[in-house]
Amino acid sequence: MKIGQLAKVSGCSIQTIRYYEKEGLLNPPSRSEGNFRLYDEKALKELEFVKHCRSLDIPLSDVKTLVELKNKPGESCSSVNNLISNQLALVNKRIKEMKALKSELQIMEKACSKGNTVEQCGIMKSLDT
Repeated sequence: MKIGQLAKVSGCSIQTIRYYEKEGLLNPPSRSEGNFRLYDEKALKELEFVKHCRSLDIPLSDVKTLVELKNKPGESCSSVNNLISNQLALVNKRIKEMKALKSELQIMEKACSKGNTVEQCGIMKSLDT
């Protein structure tokens, strides 16, 4: 299949597929006589793997590491475990930050009653401090 078909089947944009190829996250595709990229089911599986990693918010540099490790099935998976543990720590940190943000916004929301002017607005006053 050509890149447009791969994009449609995978839900990835053509630009994203080309970028992933350029970054070494996907194996280079074969080419037609007209120099069109040609993809097979293996390429689709590679792309789905990268997409799944990205859906977990794994950085591209770590996705590249995972792709490289996937191609070395006999290696220890300790580096994979470490990578995922680090990603989980980042997610937990972001959750903590988001909870603090939510709390601050809730306090701000309660600081102003409806019907005030902007000058009297408790939210505006809290943003000023």
